[in-house]
Amino acid sequence: MSLRIVTTPLSASLAWPEPRAAGVDPGLLEAFVAANGTAGSLNRLRDPATLVVTTGQQPGLLTGPLYTIHKALSAVALARICEARWRRPVVPVFWAAGGDHDFAEGNHASWIGADGTTVTMTLRERSPDAPLTPLYREPVGPEITPVLDRLAQDLAQTEFGDQVLALFRRWYTPEANLAESCAHVLAELLAPFGVLVFDATHPVAKRAQMPHLLAALERAEPLDRILVEQHARLTAAGHDPGVTVGDDATLVMFEGEQGRDRLVARSPGFKTRRSQEQLSLAEVERLAAREPGRFSPNVLLRPAIESALLPTVAYLAGPGELRYLALAEAVYPVLRIPRQAPLPRWSGLLVDARVDRVLEKFKATLEELTEPGQKLEARVIREQLPAEAREALTSLRGAISRGYEVLARAAAAIDPTIERPIQNLSSQALAGTQEAEKKLVNHLKKRQLTETQQIARARELVLPLGKPQERVHTVAPWLARFGPSLLVDLEATIESWYRSGLEAPGVPA
Repeated sequence: MSLRIVTTPLSASLAWPEPRAAGVDPGLLEAFVAANGTAGSLNRLRDPATLVVTTGQQPGLLTGPLYTIHKALSAVALARICEARWRRPVVPVFWAAGGDHDFAEGNHASWIGADGTTVTMTLRERSPDAPLTPLYREPVGPEITPVLDRLAQDLAQTEFGDQVLALFRRWYTPEANLAESCAHVLAELLAPFGVLVFDATHPVAKRAQMPHLLAALERAEPLDRILVEQHARLTAAGHDPGVTVGDDATLVMFEGEQGRDRLVARSPGFKTRRSQEQLSLAEVERLAAREPGRFSPNVLLRPAIESALLPTVAYLAGPGELRYLALAEAVYPVLRIPRQAPLPRWSGLLVDARVDRVLEKFKATLEELTEPGQKLEARVIREQLPAEAREALTSLRGAISRGYEVLARAAAAIDPTIERPIQNLSSQALAGTQEAEKKLVNHLKKRQLTETQQIARARELVLPLGKPQERVHTVAPWLARFGPSLLVDLEATIESWYRSGLEAPGVPA
């Protein structure tokens, strides 16, 4: 396969998770998304000794950015390593957070088009004053047709394009909702790796979460106080949790008149932050019994809910998640829920032959290509300067520096007050040589347009829109080019990274 997989480690450190009390409520098995190949993993969950490694993400168009796949395969890798170490079943689970309401994050997908530029397709925008509809209630809509048609156009010459398009057309249909579409595609893609996709919006999942959500509401005051204290400790230690706390905001969301809304403690009950609906605790309890689907955990409560429902030993997270998981640590003891270890997911780049050809041509490294400021283009252009021009610039700069050093020493002896102005004149003279070089390089750029365009196209493959590849590209075009072996090779790379990190000297066992 003409593809390199390059690990770009996250700053968080690795540590071995610890086993815990095992066992999954058989009633929850219904909430796992059905797909060909998942029966074996479901049977393993029935084993009372089984533990799980979890990760998750909100739904996205065409499964969202690549890091969604990176997360899932990270769970596969760590589960396999833990299973071998503990000699007991460990199942990777992807928590599909369909209750999330951030449509702006899930309404678009990007990929490299046939012309080498980044294509971004958006279903539609949501009005700022529209209700915050959870994505499991948000239809994909007819806008999916031009999205899939454009994807088909860009995948037309790929080996596995027809298979990939069939998968996405099967689940991303106008009448489906965004959450179920994403969950079903992920379930099919990941079933060969033993991954189970847990639908957190399934009725049985909603009912199972409800006792813990009610407990969080009943203990809203101590939770608010403890989180404020934890936030202050983290901030004082130089860590930004990335989530605001306080103002009597609870950790529970409620679907009201303005969609998914935060419940705020207002004695003797609660009110919704956006729509200002008033609810007593008794009313909340009645609604919880009758309509549990209207309640969901916020970002700080969700990891605790996961640990309460599943025997998870670790949650694999990205950088932003790891920041707020340090804050969420305070939630577990209040709700008497065991805490899973927050560990980093794998992070990396897919580097195909088109990029490597450019790097080889210009004797450049991947790091040089991704440096800000188009430094590689500048270096390549500078190398095109005639030798006598480069020599003249070097000689001129040396002469200016040496000459002004003599003048500065003379100025210090004659009148120290003029030493600084002399030094300023030296800087101005050197700046003149830089300006001369800049003019030469700019005109060379016009002559070397083909080469600079080659570099720009290569950069767009690994740094699309100036952002990390894994945060922009969807997996679809990569699967269309490289087929199922892409995920196999990715998982092997990720597993190797976890093994080397966990087996390194000094890693807590």
